[in-house]
Amino acid sequence: MELREPIERLIRDPKEFTRSIPFPDPHELRLYDETLRDGEQMPGVCYTPAQKYEIATVLAEIGVHIMSVGFPAASAGDRATLQLVMEGKRRGELGDVEIVVMCRSNRSDIDITVQTLREAGIDPREVTFFIFTSGSDLHLKYKIGKMLLRFEGREESEWLDLPLEFYRNANVRLQCDAIAHARACGVERIEFGGEDGSRGDVDYFINHFKAGLQAGGTRPSWPDTVGTLTPEATRWYCSRIVRALPRELPIVAHLHNDYGLGTANAIAATSCGFKVISVTANGYGERAGNVKLHEYTVAMKMLYGIEIPGFKYNKLRDLARFMERMSGVPMQQHEPIIGTKVFAHESGIHTHAMLIDRRMYEAVPSELVGGATSFVFGKHSGVALVEETLRRRRDQLDAAGVELTSSLAHAVTEEIKRLREERAEARSGEQAMALYEDAMRHQMLDEQDVLEVALALGAKAGALAS
Repeated sequence: MELREPIERLIRDPKEFTRSIPFPDPHELRLYDETLRDGEQMPGVCYTPAQKYEIATVLAEIGVHIMSVGFPAASAGDRATLQLVMEGKRRGELGDVEIVVMCRSNRSDIDITVQTLREAGIDPREVTFFIFTSGSDLHLKYKIGKMLLRFEGREESEWLDLPLEFYRNANVRLQCDAIAHARACGVERIEFGGEDGSRGDVDYFINHFKAGLQAGGTRPSWPDTVGTLTPEATRWYCSRIVRALPRELPIVAHLHNDYGLGTANAIAATSCGFKVISVTANGYGERAGNVKLHEYTVAMKMLYGIEIPGFKYNKLRDLARFMERMSGVPMQQHEPIIGTKVFAHESGIHTHAMLIDRRMYEAVPSELVGGATSFVFGKHSGVALVEETLRRRRDQLDAAGVELTSSLAHAVTEEIKRLREERAEARSGEQAMALYEDAMRHQMLDEQDVLEVALALGAKAGALAS
């Protein structure tokens, strides 16, 4: 049906309430994808280097700007991934995407990564090094405190007695030493930051960032490692960090989704002037995952009017299905934007309206993200949709000598409802979930697997010794 009035007169545009928010220029925004690093830390997920390269090509195609490929010092697989990715980038298969590798704030991690690059004929200047440490006082003293003592040449016996200020200062010196060492090894692009930033002291982080920049760092990263930020807290922290650092500086917001606020916090950080937002495909990541690429990009476009230049929104649903196959982890069918049934309708009240205009019940245009409106029939179906469906199949009814009447449409509707309730009694959903959970158990290793490996290796060692 063609509407007589402009759509703007019939419904309010959500951007009416967001137009005054001062976002950075969209051309300065960068999507920082961490699917290959944080995404693989999701329990039960594991990719081979070849799979990671395949994922990297798909992510580059959709339009991410920055891509973390893992932790070369910690894994031979990540070293192989780095080599594959850089070789592909040289062949032009990844476009202009920026490649990031992760290192702890120690010289050994940096040396191993530089060596991996040079063995593959890759200049360290072609890669960004993310050199990280800790940030909150909880992490500084109780997670890496003993390491900071060794770095400072102090005795481990002093661990619990030294004040927090000692650990803060030692941590800055540690990070600056690592940044300077990377620079001496020929690295030119250095991202840096400390875990658990959202539970740390903002003034400490500002001083930490300034010291890191002076040491040769080029891009600060501020993380909400355990996802405790609210949009209000995000604005409080991010506005202060942006004001304290050079205006043109790109700052990374690395946010987690433990309370389901990842996207809201990412938008809040962007509105404060953070220009680099860390995301993962399907939101995969440890615990509740990371900021979801599909939510952030589409919400920014549709609710705030900020379109990421060059980003292929229409590939989001294809990316979602691809990542499900690669990871073995399906998204819920009603996942915003990419869920398999998010553009499907069953309720009679809704479907009747959808036949008039899709915007009655679809705020996200399905075609924008590569989807299409569809209808499902069941106990909530209305006769209007059934009759419209039969009308579209009228040639088949006519061929069978069946006349389409109102009474037939009503009879079909009632029979559909009966069939759906009959199928519900079969409890096939429970069977499907049992099969999925069993498959996931076989994909992951648990404590029993650890014990069995230990017993097998121990028995083998004992046999060799005898």
